Amino acid sequence: MNIKQLYTSCLSEATYYISSKGEAAIIDPLRETNPYLNLLKSDKSCLKYIFLTHFHADFVSGHVDLAEATGAKIICGPTATADFDFHQGRDGENFKLGNLEIKLIHTPGHTLESICLLLFDKSNKEHCLFSGDTVFIGDVGRPDLAVTEHLSKEDLARLLFRSIHAKILPLPDNIIIYPNHGKGSACGKNMSDNTFDTLSSQKKINYALDSKLTEEEFVEKVLEGLPNPPQYFEKNAQMNKRVNKNVSEVISKGLTPLTITQFLRYSSCEDILLLDVRSAKKFADGHIPGSIFIGLEGPFAPLVGALIQDITQKIILISPKGRELEAITRLSRVGYDNVIGYIEEATKYWIKKGFKLEGLNSIKASSKILLQTARFIDVREKKKYEDSHAKNSQNIPIKYITNNDLNPNIKYYIYCNKGYHSTIAISVLKKLGITNLVNIIGGFEEMQKSHIPIYHKECSCAECNCKKFAQLN
Repeated sequence: MNIKQLYTSCLSEATYYISSKGEAAIIDPLRETNPYLNLLKSDKSCLKYIFLTHFHADFVSGHVDLAEATGAKIICGPTATADFDFHQGRDGENFKLGNLEIKLIHTPGHTLESICLLLFDKSNKEHCLFSGDTVFIGDVGRPDLAVTEHLSKEDLARLLFRSIHAKILPLPDNIIIYPNHGKGSACGKNMSDNTFDTLSSQKKINYALDSKLTEEEFVEKVLEGLPNPPQYFEKNAQMNKRVNKNVSEVISKGLTPLTITQFLRYSSCEDILLLDVRSAKKFADGHIPGSIFIGLEGPFAPLVGALIQDITQKIILISPKGRELEAITRLSRVGYDNVIGYIEEATKYWIKKGFKLEGLNSIKASSKILLQTARFIDVREKKKYEDSHAKNSQNIPIKYITNNDLNPNIKYYIYCNKGYHSTIAISVLKKLGITNLVNIIGGFEEMQKSHIPIYHKECSCAECNCKKFAQLN
């Protein structure tokens, strides 16, 4: 028995590879197929099944391309409908894989077609549960993504409660839970850093697996504090039900090097977005006017999905040398397939042509200006903001920065934890016409070392005035 968890940190996503006696199954593949084909070759196995635990909303899967390349059968849940050929699994249906067996368990709640997959070893003993987005480590899948005119988030939460209590909690305590996502994913709100655990452990520490919770209590807890899903989620879910352009075509098209002449011509087109994927520092030091920054150094793909509203947007990449393939691949994972080319060392050529670069207006956290009447925008996640933040700050998490009521006539000082997200925020806001912005160098980490008044939720210090500040907030 061979089980591999293939974890992609940018998406906080886990794909699973299982093989036995020359037969293999892949659960929830990412869009690019080559890594799986290479794995099959090295493992000397033939792909028999491709399981989709549901139609994912946070990435585009490569199940159709992978099935065409291998002849494997795509398996979906009992209520699934899609434009491609697949086997609609039944609740309790078993699938033979070498000397292993995989049992499909229908667990509606996160979505109606959601399934979990229970793996039996060669002794026919329950070994592990591939729980999809039904159960995470520390959390469960949010039940507000598959809402319809006739199905509310409360209805889905009730279905999730019943799935967990009827199908998950009765399983043997010692089985391993392998979820589809970890901390950082927007598919849940309380996920752990751990990417697997035992069911017995989760029963003790996962609030949603508390057997003492009533259905009403479960619904209330699961729905409490859920942020709005990123705008690209619905688009990705629909793409996963369709036959999309082959990812190799998408990548081949995007890997078109542009001359400076071509770049200048394209950069003047209103329907083309210049996406700078270099480091935050390089963007701050000098960038092409009108470009936005989302750097490869961070959670690139989810931020692209959250901030670039049109998934069909034509994009030109301003890329670090040798990283254009990585950028195009990561864009394709969330369905942004319309990269028309890339340019390396764009700023150097821009200057040679006699044009000026723009920089970011920045300030050190130690500056006394920030002790006066500075208006702060904190672009960190809500929970981090609630734990501690600067006085006179407003929280607009980076994924929702395009939805704001900021006054273009007011100067705002933008901060995140270290500077990556604040640089993104400023570039996006400038594109929206809000330009009176200042980036705080080093972010909140440096602000805490300065004399800027900071509110700490748990602080009991009598000297730092936190209690008084807490009352003001």
